[in-house]
Amino acid sequence: MPCLERYQSGEVTLLSDARVAGGVTFAFTERTGGVSATPYASLDLGDACGDDPASVAENRLRALAALGADGLAGRLVNPRQVHGDEVVCVRSGDEASVREAQRLARLGADAVVCTAPDVPVLLCFADCVPVVIACPGGFAVAHSGWRGTLSRIAAKAARALCEQAGALPGELVAYVGPHILVDDYEVSAELAERFSEEFGSGVIAGERRLDLTAAVLSALAEAGLDASQVACCADSTASSTGRFFSYRAEGGTCGRHGAIAVLGGSRAAWRPLEDGQGSGEERTR
Repeated sequence: MPCLERYQSGEVTLLSDARVAGGVTFAFTERTGGVSATPYASLDLGDACGDDPASVAENRLRALAALGADGLAGRLVNPRQVHGDEVVCVRSGDEASVREAQRLARLGADAVVCTAPDVPVLLCFADCVPVVIACPGGFAVAHSGWRGTLSRIAAKAARALCEQAGALPGELVAYVGPHILVDDYEVSAELAERFSEEFGSGVIAGERRLDLTAAVLSALAEAGLDASQVACCADSTASSTGRFFSYRAEGGTCGRHGAIAVLGGSRAAWRPLEDGQGSGEERTR
């Protein structure tokens, strides 16, 4: 059964599953260990939130190094996220294929499926739901904000991964990373009603608090993943701003943590963190 645990690699703190097989190395980054100044302090990986580009570039190098992907910055696929359901597939690691995947991603996409070695993928977050899905020989990274969740972007990424890697849904493992949780996420009555109609009343707590986790899990179930195949971070970005960025809690001006993955990489430098170490505890549910 997949799980999420905290690790230190260099100065970077990661949430990951060191037991994931199939050659995939992935992590959800925390916000510490970078060079960005307030209000983006410190490991801001986002290139569209107002931070100094040189700081973001250095932070990305540190994140890649933490995954043992040093030297692969030029091959990084980092979409321009548009809250849609477009999926970019990276099938080959040759230079022309990587450049084409980078071009398509920058046109606008919210998920990347990769079955090519040594092609790192990064998506960025500050309350929306990051999802990493892995299987032998490939992975998917998806950005599931409320619009993407309604569009079932996580399910679409899972199905595309099965197709590209020749895998069955039962061979996948999925990880739902740090995002805003139900107690911190009050939405409009209209949006609450839309989600209730799409996913059932169980995704709404009280009158207007939205449980994005439950909706994403429902979408993954539609793609054939059992609950035993999914691990979820149980710390809300909006109430854990010492560890994560939160657009809502920080008034709209903040950096972005990342979901980053590569087919290859190394966990050799990872040091497990015990409960209470670092800037907080990690729990999974």
